[in-house]
Amino acid sequence: MKRLYGGFLYACVVALGSSMPLYAIAADAPAASTPSADIKPAEQLLFMQQHLNGVEPQTELDYAVDYSGPPSKVNDTLRVLVVSQGNSKNDAKVTDRTGNVNVPGGLPCNPAIIYFLEHDVAEMAQLTGGQRRYFQQRVRMALAAGPAITPVSSESLGLGKHAKAQQIVIQPYLNDPNAERFTKYTAKRYTFVMADDVPGRLLMIRTEVPGDGNDFAHPLQKETIAYRGTLKNMTAPGSAPVKPSNAPRASR
Repeated sequence: MKRLYGGFLYACVVALGSSMPLYAIAADAPAASTPSADIKPAEQLLFMQQHLNGVEPQTELDYAVDYSGPPSKVNDTLRVLVVSQGNSKNDAKVTDRTGNVNVPGGLPCNPAIIYFLEHDVAEMAQLTGGQRRYFQQRVRMALAAGPAITPVSSESLGLGKHAKAQQIVIQPYLNDPNAERFTKYTAKRYTFVMADDVPGRLLMIRTEVPGDGNDFAHPLQKETIAYRGTLKNMTAPGSAPVKPSNAPRASR
């Protein structure tokens, strides 16, 4: 089974072509009508860096997937197989429990990031009856607003010990003029954690919908993908995959 995750990639390509910040294009306005601006550091970190640089061919990066629901609870493994050296040909293969997932190339970032965001906007549309394009726009605008990149202790997040872990946090639906249509999700929080010493750079992406009274300690919904480990020599004849013994355990 193949699924297409193309909306966020398309938005990025259009934004780059128009010299506008990634994810900042208004859904219903032509690119030329919006003033140009520099791409913000958060956008650079998440989308414009070569996250797979240095990763050898036939290396598989595994990510634990944990969706607490609603609409459904899912525990899965997302697999990103690097085919060319450092993914220089943008030919990494992505699979999950459904089989192959077509995450189009064109950006240097880890395709797991696009995978997660496209799942998120599709789910928001399903849960609220809204349009995917609207939720894509809100996330793009939140990142284009220049959120802070802050140091974070990866150990405190249950992600193992990593030097120079960095975190980006956004809440795309705060102050949304249409928030009355989906009040349950107004405070939804997105957390991105990156680290230089992790193959593929991505440590974790998490979204949380707080409980009553903005209670993030007891969220109504929490969805996470977290780096679990690396398998090498996945297709080398006569070779067994090798997984490092110190691979961090995924956060739950």
